[in-house]
Amino acid sequence: MSDRTGIFEGDDPFAIARSWLAEAEQTEPNDANAIALATVDETGLPNSRMVLLKEIEDAAFVFYTNYGSAKAQELDHAGKAAFVMHWKSLRRQIRVRGTITREEGPQADEYYRSRSLKSRLGAWASKQSQPLDSRGTLMAEVAKVTAMKGPNPERPPFWGGYRLVPVEIEFWADGAFRLHDRFRWRRDDASAAWQINRLNP
Repeated sequence: MSDRTGIFEGDDPFAIARSWLAEAEQTEPNDANAIALATVDETGLPNSRMVLLKEIEDAAFVFYTNYGSAKAQELDHAGKAAFVMHWKSLRRQIRVRGTITREEGPQADEYYRSRSLKSRLGAWASKQSQPLDSRGTLMAEVAKVTAMKGPNPERPPFWGGYRLVPVEIEFWADGAFRLHDRFRWRRDDASAAWQINRLNP
């Protein structure tokens, strides 16, 4: 579209998303890569929580979690999810909807190894989303895991990544008098061409 210029310019939505995130990393005080991830449970009841996006690939968005968590169970059940990234400092957001697959291979191993040792041990110790009687119980489990796993623990089999392949991406930027700029990229599936439309604010 002729007026898709400036921060909206380009033929690759993933490149635009990476550019916006890189800019946000210079201005946001904490966790510029935080996303509000939305899922639904087996009854269709929505759920949402903040998650850290770890990679914007050429065709997907990747994040990691415990496969026993509520979010993972909902992702596995539905096979679909949505998220929004919002940056107050830039007055921008990106909304994404699409299909979900697990990332359980070498890429997940590599990311797990890149985390701090305490985070790697914490992944082993936490039974994410399950009831916990006290913080002391959790810390005792961390100590137990530390003694068992040592300084170089392998990735737990119950912990790994998810890849969201979008069928819809919307780029939003704040405009004067609430006349915001919105561009929606939409396609029927991952093999289809993108259709791009400017939306009313």
